[in-house]
Amino acid sequence: MEKTKVIIVGASHGGHQSILELLSRYGENVDITLFEAGDYVSFMSCGMELYLEDQVTDVNDVRNFRPENFPQPNVHILNNHEVKAIHADQKTVTVTSILDKSTKEYEYDKLILSSGVKPNSLPVPGTDLENVYLMRGYDWATRIKDKLTDPAIKNVAVIGAGYIGIEAAEAFQKAGKEVTLLDVIDRPLGTYLDPEMTDILTEHLKEKGIKVVTGAKITAFTGEQQVAAIQTADEEIATDLVIQAAGVKANTEWLKGVVDLDDRGWIVTDEYLQTNLPDVYAVGDATLAYSIPARSKMPIALATVARREARYVVKHLFEDTPSQPFGGVVGSSALSVFDYHFAASGLNSFTAEKAGVAIRTAYYEDTIRPKYVPEEYGNTKVSIQLFFDPMTHQVLGGAVLSTYDVTAQGNVLALAIQQKLTIEDLAEADFFFQPGFDRQWNMINLAAQQALGEEPFVE
Repeated sequence: MEKTKVIIVGASHGGHQSILELLSRYGENVDITLFEAGDYVSFMSCGMELYLEDQVTDVNDVRNFRPENFPQPNVHILNNHEVKAIHADQKTVTVTSILDKSTKEYEYDKLILSSGVKPNSLPVPGTDLENVYLMRGYDWATRIKDKLTDPAIKNVAVIGAGYIGIEAAEAFQKAGKEVTLLDVIDRPLGTYLDPEMTDILTEHLKEKGIKVVTGAKITAFTGEQQVAAIQTADEEIATDLVIQAAGVKANTEWLKGVVDLDDRGWIVTDEYLQTNLPDVYAVGDATLAYSIPARSKMPIALATVARREARYVVKHLFEDTPSQPFGGVVGSSALSVFDYHFAASGLNSFTAEKAGVAIRTAYYEDTIRPKYVPEEYGNTKVSIQLFFDPMTHQVLGGAVLSTYDVTAQGNVLALAIQQKLTIEDLAEADFFFQPGFDRQWNMINLAAQQALGEEPFVE
């Protein structure tokens, strides 16, 4: 019996999970071929800061998987192979070898696109100067690592104050460099957190010696061969190295005119994660994910999203009509900013406005443990923000922030959002109590009770 041919494009989280699911569900009955355009399979850019700060075993371990992790004879992982075209009428793809430029056609029965995203390079003069770097992927990670200990690099400018930019700024500050962090919006991490929390983190960045420049309109990188300065609309900033971390764009140019894309290049999928082509599916960062709290699709570039989408696609891969649509995701993430740790889940004021979702917000601050425990024994302050539907009180988002690691509470919020709990549910949710860890009412309870206007609990 001939095996069903499944081709996967892209070796990151969605591609890796697709192989795992195919083997778990269908075993030897499928013939799996994964194409990866890059040389390296497959670097985890989200682990780059740990690598830069020497907190990993080896750079070659910062990856989702190695090709040798799949020794099965029905699994074929081909790196340095770029898929150039899809021929839906023939059910083939055209693939070019990066190394010898040869081209070959491969047949498929099912095709899973996990083509991902690539970093934005600013559309200004000077991006081709030496020491103007992007921050994504194995090659860039190793180059950036070398610059951490380069004595010629004294001033570093990081463009983009999102997660990747913050990680880069912290790594270079810890390496003893003078760091300037620039963003076009009005505050660092402004798309992830509301001002109550970003105000805390902005001050903390400044305390650590980071120069924070917001509202920065960058017009050029200048220098002779090597970058020497960043020119903005307001000032010139001297720098020996530029790290561009100014967002990403979908890696979908090769799909234009064949697979339906929206006006920003995201792959259009239906409720079953199918494209407009028969037997062609798309998962991961190059698509818009269905957001449970927003009740619509939006860009959510997270490994957790790609893996859940891949799991769904493979589960229903051989159903004429899937038994159920993809249930959607919440979108949760966490980050350390020097001494602070935060986790955010679902919507915030920025993303809710973009999605056209009405929200009410409540902000709460208190200590983690009872008042009789002194701060020097770990009773630090925690900040919690909740976002919920003004009419139904359904929880739509939330964030937690503290110098104590409370990021696991982000998972509580994520589950509440996924299960469509209300603020009333959170106010009464039954959590454990032990004064060595928390209070008689958990911090999530207390934040929800305040959101409902109840009398504050004092102990």
